[in-house]
Amino acid sequence: MLTFKSPKVAAIGEAMIEMAVVGENQYRRSFAGDTFNTAWHMAQVLGETAQVAFVTCVGTDTVSDRFVAQLKDDGLATSGVRCVADRNMGLYLIELDGVERSFHYWRNASAAKLLADDQEWLDAAIEGAGLIHISGITLAILSADARTRLLDALKKARSTGARVSFDPNIRPMLWASVDETRSTVSDFLKLTDIALPSFDDEQTLWGDASPAVTIGRITSAGVSEVVVKNGAGPTFMRNTTDEFILETPTIADIRDTSGAGDAFNAGYLAARLTGRTVGDAIGCGQKLSGEVIQHFGARIPKGSIPVSQF
Repeated sequence: MLTFKSPKVAAIGEAMIEMAVVGENQYRRSFAGDTFNTAWHMAQVLGETAQVAFVTCVGTDTVSDRFVAQLKDDGLATSGVRCVADRNMGLYLIELDGVERSFHYWRNASAAKLLADDQEWLDAAIEGAGLIHISGITLAILSADARTRLLDALKKARSTGARVSFDPNIRPMLWASVDETRSTVSDFLKLTDIALPSFDDEQTLWGDASPAVTIGRITSAGVSEVVVKNGAGPTFMRNTTDEFILETPTIADIRDTSGAGDAFNAGYLAARLTGRTVGDAIGCGQKLSGEVIQHFGARIPKGSIPVSQF
């Protein structure tokens, strides 16, 4: 049975300024990013049950200040946020074609690229965490040396009982080559307790023929719990004692698929952190994922978050 040494969560990664479509030629400014989306949703559904911290770097400008203030207002710990002079937060714009989205990014001066440049600070930011969440985007924006420092930090944390969850979340444009992507993802899978890949990413990167192949490959790397998200298709899961294939509920009113996988991760991890079974956790993940795609942007509006599920 998967257990956690503490209810403290540390999600490591990049938050960006999000410009999301809300109507014809209208955009709403918000903040988003894969591990941030997951941490934010976890904080909303868990409330005082857990302490959720977002570990990142931001700039010293007014927009960065607003982001940190929003973290506090929304119940996330900000002890893991480091401000870096002469840097800012990256920005992306979402364009919709029906309900499918495409992204345009501006992140060359993103402070988050430096989140693993200070080993002592990084170690302190995740100290005591029962669950540490990372993603492939977290890895892709870092230099090779910074990835090594992050690996070292995770090794130290795991040696004291922390669990690591990892969503490979492959974005080819962020990587120098397929070989670099495969090598880096493989290194971090060796330190992973819960893997949360999306099948389309795994099929593209590794040529997997089916979610079952993805599960087999990742469990062979030593990961004890693997959940494969598959869009509107069934969700596949395998751990050391169970194996599930659960249908994904049909959602009629889909507006924007941004953040669906991040919300699933939040629901699944929140449920596992509080002792729920894997079957219940998948259902919680599907509930949050199904809700976020009924709204514009990568996060569910606060009034629509299904907290009663938790």
